[in-house]
Amino acid sequence: MAPNSRIILTRHAQAEHNVDLDYTIHDAPLTALGKKQAQALVPQISEIAKEVDLVATSPLKRTLQTTRLGWGPAIDRLGGLSKVALVPEFQECNDFPCDTGSSASTLSKDPELEGFDFSHLPEDWTSKKGFWSADRGLIAKRAKWVRQWLRDRPEETIVLVGHGDILREVTCDVNGPSGYGWRNAEVRIFTFDPEWVEKDECFLKQQKGKEVAVAGGYGPTSTEDDLFSGNGKL
Repeated sequence: MAPNSRIILTRHAQAEHNVDLDYTIHDAPLTALGKKQAQALVPQISEIAKEVDLVATSPLKRTLQTTRLGWGPAIDRLGGLSKVALVPEFQECNDFPCDTGSSASTLSKDPELEGFDFSHLPEDWTSKKGFWSADRGLIAKRAKWVRQWLRDRPEETIVLVGHGDILREVTCDVNGPSGYGWRNAEVRIFTFDPEWVEKDECFLKQQKGKEVAVAGGYGPTSTEDDLFSGNGKL
């Protein structure tokens, strides 16, 4: 257990359903621009990427793509894509087609995702039923499970790539989910609240001095003109 760990939360880059709010696209992947947004993270996070001990992600296509493109140097240093932890509990909250994942067999056939280890994904993780459903109470339980999983990991610096709604749930406090609107390819650093870390809820808080995004951050209709260029921030 590493209660003093840093948790680097990252939202996926622009995906196909973000552009026209078309929620009927099953397991919506990144757009061409979204891939460039994810790649643009690399120079921004070049320093902190050297300190990452574990990379983890939601197993939807857009988060897998963002993970591979944005956190590639850290992944390579840690042994490759097969070492990335897939966390189906961190899938998006809603039961729209765009927020519904693909089976392990489908993902394993996608050439863009070659190298990830899908063998441990539960068969029912895409069902949106029971523990995986869009029920608000069960979503809160999933979010708590994710926080507990992060707290109980031995690594000190963990990257977790996910989605806007589940990020708000995971970063909740005693008053409920965060109201923050995560932007595409946005990176923020959190630690465990010392008052709560040993308790069941184990709430997170933003690292002191990092109350703003430390990398990325694009609106859903951003263009290539908005892509980050220059020296890294982290």
